[in-house]
Amino acid sequence: MDPVLLMFIVFAVTIFLGVPIAFCLILATIPPILMEPRLAEILLAQRIYNSLDSFVLLAVPFFLLAGNLMNASGVTERLIRYADARVGHIRGGIAHVNVFVSMLFAGVSGSSTADTAGVGSVLIPAMRSKGFSAPFSVAITAASSVLGTIIPPSITLVVWGAVTNTSVAQLFAAGIIPGILIAVSQVAYILFWCHRNGLSGAHEKAPKAERRAAFLAAAPGMLLPLILIGGIMFGIATPTEASVLAVVYALIIGFFVYLDLTPRAFWAELINSAKLVSLSLFCLGSAGLFAWLLTYYGVPQAIAGALTGVDSPLVLLTGIALVCLVLGLFLDALVIIIIIGPLFLPAVAASGIDPVQYGIVACVSLSLGLVTPPYGLCLLIASAIAKIGMHQAFAEMAKIFGVMLVVLALLILVPQLTTLPAALVR
Repeated sequence: MDPVLLMFIVFAVTIFLGVPIAFCLILATIPPILMEPRLAEILLAQRIYNSLDSFVLLAVPFFLLAGNLMNASGVTERLIRYADARVGHIRGGIAHVNVFVSMLFAGVSGSSTADTAGVGSVLIPAMRSKGFSAPFSVAITAASSVLGTIIPPSITLVVWGAVTNTSVAQLFAAGIIPGILIAVSQVAYILFWCHRNGLSGAHEKAPKAERRAAFLAAAPGMLLPLILIGGIMFGIATPTEASVLAVVYALIIGFFVYLDLTPRAFWAELINSAKLVSLSLFCLGSAGLFAWLLTYYGVPQAIAGALTGVDSPLVLLTGIALVCLVLGLFLDALVIIIIIGPLFLPAVAASGIDPVQYGIVACVSLSLGLVTPPYGLCLLIASAIAKIGMHQAFAEMAKIFGVMLVVLALLILVPQLTTLPAALVR
């Protein structure tokens, strides 16, 4: 049997049996290694290690730790109060707060799942109390959490940069406009939904003094993304150095400014972050081994050869987006990035597509997998918070998903939305 076909059969069977993704990837690589005389078993360890042996990837655990520390320091609650004071009076009120907070939180954590859990636990019950249905509350929470993988600092963009050798600073710059566009599209949908259902969900406009107080309370937390993005984009610090600075800043904020972070909480967040990072990096290492074997057997070269006749950047990017959307239904974005990130690079270069646009289109497409079953991790977390089944929120989620697809189409049709911000970065 063809080794590549066998790899995919083993991978599909183990996923169907409910085996964790990281182990599915490793198990899928064992038969080809045993069958091929030129491949030694030691490759299992070597290739996994080599996949993680990257200075840029050091940013992943530090960004995650910084986000967890900021959350433990009460930043989430302060961001919610500020967002409520700012946009809570607009029709749709607390739903707009959900989107606005996700934008702010994305700049702190870089993780969509952390956004869903941290923001959703507060805002889903609040939306229900304002008359929003449980499915709509879940759908908006999950959809707005997608911003965590797009707006910098984004763990997804860090991994993409490391895998495809694309400037992380340029990816961060290019991710700002798409993130804002997705947020605006969600706000527009909320206004439409409220109008159609005759719901206000808003409160009286907060007094100027209250808005000022909420801003001052949230300002130390909101400074973090400005420091990080500014430092990276202007060449003051690398993404990895900036991630370490983020942890130091989070400790200063938690211990000396907000005074909410205790040594016990700090230790708990260290352990929690280590667990989450170990899962993510184990998946990355396993995917790296899987991707290396695909390269060994010439799969990327075959795909690149098949795409050499595709001269239209529009057609190629649309095809890549569709591949990412389909894979995102079943797999984690970080795993997909390791496998397909380098796969289309030759065809992308031959078509004259900017690698930054390629990265943003692919990452935005993959981020939508967080809200699409059966994987749909953010949708799953939000549904669990609301105590409803994922299927109950699917109809509302599908409508918001359609709105976000329009933004994805714009990113494909208008390269300047990503390439111009990237060009400003050193």
